Amino acid sequence: MVSRASVTVEVRVELRPGILDPEAESVEKSLRLLGVDGLTRVGTARVYRLSFDKLSREEARERAARAVDRLLANPVVHRVSVTDVPG
Repeated sequence: MVSRASVTVEVRVELRPGILDPEAESVEKSLRLLGVDGLTRVGTARVYRLSFDKLSREEARERAARAVDRLLANPVVHRVSVTDVPG
């Protein structure tokens, strides 16, 4: 039986390696100035939580993938991961 309760997925959008990330560079510089030792890299990411009612997990993931393709990410510069949120 397929569950049809509320389903939440998390979409994480990050810049691909080699794409400039000025916000992360600024944070990295500031952290070094503040004495944060051992820092090797800072990167930024956006996280979207998408909740759907009355869909199976598979349907929710399909709709999340559509949202990524249409709005949330540019495949040329972003890498994306979609994960299920327990609950």
